[in-house]
Amino acid sequence: MLVLFETAAGYAIFKVLNEKKLQEVDSLWKEFETPEKANKIVKLKHFEKFQDTTEALAASTALVEGKLSKNLKKILKKIVAKDAHEQLAVADAKLGGVIKDKLNLSCIHSPMVTELMRGIRSQIEGLITGLPSREMAAMCLGLAHSLSRYKLKFSPDKVDTMIIQAISLLDDLDKELNNYIMRCREWYGWHFPELGKIITDNLTYCKCVRKVGDRTNFASSDVSDILPEEIEEDVKAAAEISMGTEVSEEDINNIIHLCDQVIEISEYRTQLYDYLKNRMMAIAPNLTVMVGELVGARLIAHAGSLLNLAKHPASTVQLLGAEKALFRALKTKRDTPKFGLIYHASLVGQTNTKNKGKISRMLAAKTALTIRYDALGEDTSAEMGAENRLKVETRLRLLEERGIRRISGTGKALAKADKYQNKSEIKIFDPSGDSTLPAVSKKRKIQEVEEQDTEVAVKAKKFKAEMKEETTVEDDEPVKKKKKKKNKEKQPEEEEASPAVENTEKKKKKKKKMKDEDED
Repeated sequence: MLVLFETAAGYAIFKVLNEKKLQEVDSLWKEFETPEKANKIVKLKHFEKFQDTTEALAASTALVEGKLSKNLKKILKKIVAKDAHEQLAVADAKLGGVIKDKLNLSCIHSPMVTELMRGIRSQIEGLITGLPSREMAAMCLGLAHSLSRYKLKFSPDKVDTMIIQAISLLDDLDKELNNYIMRCREWYGWHFPELGKIITDNLTYCKCVRKVGDRTNFASSDVSDILPEEIEEDVKAAAEISMGTEVSEEDINNIIHLCDQVIEISEYRTQLYDYLKNRMMAIAPNLTVMVGELVGARLIAHAGSLLNLAKHPASTVQLLGAEKALFRALKTKRDTPKFGLIYHASLVGQTNTKNKGKISRMLAAKTALTIRYDALGEDTSAEMGAENRLKVETRLRLLEERGIRRISGTGKALAKADKYQNKSEIKIFDPSGDSTLPAVSKKRKIQEVEEQDTEVAVKAKKFKAEMKEETTVEDDEPVKKKKKKKNKEKQPEEEEASPAVENTEKKKKKKKKMKDEDED
């Protein structure tokens, strides 16, 4: 049996000397404990060294993709074709299938072969003679770097330095524009102060000043291409009664020149923003879908590069830009901030203040995934970013509705199936409340009054009957004479009972008087 072994320095083909020991897979590692034992199992038949790192990279990429390189094909034709009757052990089953199809060689791949490869790798320095360990280590390091660059596929389109420069320039332009516009409004405000209150848009203000110049020209000039009709009439009316000071033509020319600068910078800013948007969609499409072009570009600029940003965890992405507040909170032992640059994302801006922390945490977690996908993945589509944004939006909707459903598992299907429906809270006016007529008919009302009268009469009869029963019971009871008690404990009881007896006698006398008067 022959063994094809790939190293960073070149291809090696070994001859298996004792195939019987290969049958014991579990104890095969014992045969490779020392270089002497390893030389008794396998013997180097041929070693083809790579000339440089470029050749090594081409060979390794071909092996990774399961293809047969030209160099390997030549070696197999020269060396293995002589022993065509023997099997060739390979580490990759896909590569073995390609060799079998193209060269008609029987290849084998099994757990026994993997254990054999592991043993050869552990004693590679003793099995391959004439290859120093330093040279082998240098070849491994060079190939690792080259293969990493190949997998990342660095290209001019993937250079994030342009994004960092563009977003920095965009911020600088915004600052300069604000300063220029403020100076222009203040300068022309001495001549025509009412115009600043009527026209609020800065670019429209500068265009209007550049076209008209002196305020006395507003009455004769046509500004319909810049201003709507209503605002144009207000401006002309204000120009006639303006309280501003008079200025010379030289002053007006300088103000117009400043307005030209503002308009040019504004146009360049829009052009730069479009450029930044296109670059962000080319380099980090998923990140752009999640948080937008400006926030994504600021995150990359703050981290230094897209690769550095991909190395940050989600908690760091959430607090990027709020480092001072974080360390101040840790130093003073107060509450740490909940968001940094990610606060300016549209999803965080949509939420109320109560849920901003929760949404920013979830958004940072999903953003960290999309950054790694953009930096290290080969796919350039924005599908992953769209899916994660949908999850954050469903979570936001659940928080606003105060629902306690999970996003994972069956919650995903429910979140996708449910559609938001706006339920209006408009109440319909009930006109029946305006009626002054009695709602109950007269006949029914009379019947209810009669029933109430009968109930009152029945209650009165019952009360009189009860009173008569009480009087008869009191007549039947004999009057008890007062007796002296020997025990002092019973005296207060008798004193309490005596006034009650006197009250009953008084009642009897009154009733007799009432009866006598009725008879008369």
